[in-house]
Amino acid sequence: PHRSTRARLPMLTIPPDCTPVVTLPQRMAQHWADELVAERRTWIARHRARLAGLRSSLAARPALGAGRAVAFGGIDHAVSVLVRPERGRSRVVHEDEPLPRLRVELALADERPAARVLEAWLRGEARAAVERRVAVRARDLGVTAGRPSIRDQRSRWGSASRRGALSFSWRLVLAPPWILDYVVVHELAHLLDFSHSARFWAIVRGLVPQADVARGWLRAHDAELRHALD
Repeated sequence: PHRSTRARLPMLTIPPDCTPVVTLPQRMAQHWADELVAERRTWIARHRARLAGLRSSLAARPALGAGRAVAFGGIDHAVSVLVRPERGRSRVVHEDEPLPRLRVELALADERPAARVLEAWLRGEARAAVERRVAVRARDLGVTAGRPSIRDQRSRWGSASRRGALSFSWRLVLAPPWILDYVVVHELAHLLDFSHSARFWAIVRGLVPQADVARGWLRAHDAELRHALD
């Protein structure tokens, strides 16, 4: 098992490789890990089956530019990929008419795959969207926030430090705007209460009444967002 100075109770997780991982408090005996795995055997089997099904569905998707849609702002967009014959840089063109589409235009000299070009564009869109919401929601909460970082956080959608530094996953731009708004409010609320206490959730729900629905949406669509361009 892993040991953690922050853990107060044993915790069982199953990462994508399907190997159960038990995290124990530093001084807790090893047998607690064995007992937890034995107790949750049925849950582990069910979770492994779900992950196997997810891997199969992801593997069955068409490639980018060959029929796979990518969500942007919660709306599925068709993706087309073409090579620009003229000199210049690769770019992504967002079209709304007649149907939502992201057109990835690759420069001849650009050796990056289409997915990486599209990711770079989405990161830029995520930065703009997150910065707009942080500015609005920081004012709503009466807190001061600096410029947020945009990263590819694999275990969380956003984070806030005790010094006020904010960080968000670029993949939030794939989700509906109200989901991004919830995550922004969640992290800004930590500048007022650096816990998940009743007071913290009262602050969050005061601005985002559908916070619990948003949390459920993120759990349900986690893999879809994290593997959108894989």
